[in-house]
Amino acid sequence: MAPILRPHSEPRRRTGRPPVPVLPAVLPVALAGRVVEVRLRVNARARRMTLRLPIGTAGPVITVPPRVSEAVVRGFLESHREWLETRLARRPAATPFADGAEIPFRGTPHRIVHDGRLRGGVRTAAGQDGASLIVVSGEPSVLARRVSLFLRREAEAALKEAVHRHTAALGVTAAAVRIRDTTSRWGSCSCDRVLSFSWRVVMAPPFVLNYLVAHEVAHLREMNHSPAFWRIVARLDPQARQGRAWLKQHGPHLHAIGAQPDA
Repeated sequence: MAPILRPHSEPRRRTGRPPVPVLPAVLPVALAGRVVEVRLRVNARARRMTLRLPIGTAGPVITVPPRVSEAVVRGFLESHREWLETRLARRPAATPFADGAEIPFRGTPHRIVHDGRLRGGVRTAAGQDGASLIVVSGEPSVLARRVSLFLRREAEAALKEAVHRHTAALGVTAAAVRIRDTTSRWGSCSCDRVLSFSWRVVMAPPFVLNYLVAHEVAHLREMNHSPAFWRIVARLDPQARQGRAWLKQHGPHLHAIGAQPDA
């Protein structure tokens, strides 16, 4: 039998998913008469888009599930324009660590002063006008980093002292004390008894730091916010209500200190 000639067939196209849209890292958006850069973060586990204005960061952040186009993201932002403009208007202005800037330290305003002739890093001092100063040595380019490290070291010493005092009073022990720069919470107590705190609380009055530590140490006995928990907090710190109220009212301003101005 003669061979059968079959017509040449075109190769089949693969019918898979459409190509993944390439999104920019930043979307400039006009809001309230100025351009604000909205950062995009693609999260493989996200099931919906979320828009946040994290404290202490330069601008809004939108979390996007995979395979979402730029047009959809822009539509989402447009539908939340009023919410974003309102939050941006209420946001405390950023105060970068810079020569001449005034920041709180242990609840007292301090003016940052750069002195290139000074040796020894960073120290507090009184100015000729009686003002409280944070005097910073070294090159101007390292001033912000040195101020941040100074505040972190001071916070670590004060927080660990307060942890030691409150755990001794309650008869409990902490596995470790960690100092961080968190934006969602001021402190935490993990199930493995590790206490974590934001170093920024050292800028608040001392009674605020004392409340924060009493709160987290109380979780070593009661891992909840039951009436029994709050009784422990009140026993450890008679000024707990004042400390809690101060953080709620003034905490966002502390997160704006050392942050960069919005784009």
